[in-house]
Amino acid sequence: MAKKIENWPVFLGLAVIHIGALAVFLPGMVSWSAVAVMLVLTYITGALGVTLNYHRTLTHRALTMVKPVEYLTGVFATLSLQGGPIEWVATHRAHHAHSDSERDPHNSNEGFSWSHLTWLYLANQAVLTREQMLRMAHDVAADPFYRFLDKYQLLAQVTLALVLFAIGGLPWVVWGIFVRLVLTYHLTWLINSAAHSVGYQSYKTGDRSTNCWWLALLSWGEGWHNNHHAFPFSARHGLRWFEIDHTWHIISLLKSLRLVKNIKVPTLQMRQRLKAN
Repeated sequence: MAKKIENWPVFLGLAVIHIGALAVFLPGMVSWSAVAVMLVLTYITGALGVTLNYHRTLTHRALTMVKPVEYLTGVFATLSLQGGPIEWVATHRAHHAHSDSERDPHNSNEGFSWSHLTWLYLANQAVLTREQMLRMAHDVAADPFYRFLDKYQLLAQVTLALVLFAIGGLPWVVWGIFVRLVLTYHLTWLINSAAHSVGYQSYKTGDRSTNCWWLALLSWGEGWHNNHHAFPFSARHGLRWFEIDHTWHIISLLKSLRLVKNIKVPTLQMRQRLKAN
């Protein structure tokens, strides 16, 4: 039996954003400066925001950033419009707690399209209630700054759009908001779908997580997903010499600048214990 749309605000919001991105095909909407703005903002909100802050820092506490840097990258992450910090962290922790099971919000056993996108708006009993989110991400919810970002994430996006319009006009808004969001969305969603169906497994994790080289290159190292599921606490996802992990390079740079500490990585013994045959 086909599932019905349950979360209409998310469905309509995603539809508007994807349709808005098609405006790049209208006359006058393409400029080098607009494309450059999109690429820079994609990196800032995707790599420094979602990947470094939401994922490796807040969700898994794989490292500790000095508060000004943590809060700045938290703002970047919020501008990805993938949910506020409380919602994002709680949902991802639920995914790890129940990976590829009925309680996984984007259970890959339900199919590629489900784990990639439709779990967000179709009837989904695994989606956390607000109360469950507050419990699952209690540490994030305890921080007034992250509660503020969680509450005003849409306002932050509108503010960015107004700034872009004031500087570069409509082309900057189309590329810097709509195209950027679509690109960042699908890079993130591919971790839920492709990295649970395509690639290889280096470690025994009891789920379908895979290491996918091309996705790792596109997603700043997040595609080494089997490594990540084996050692969720690790700040480094690319664990072999050929597994390029750009976010790890960012972390190493921040460490040299004394902006991060308490960086966690698995020991050789841990890796040997979970190594797949």
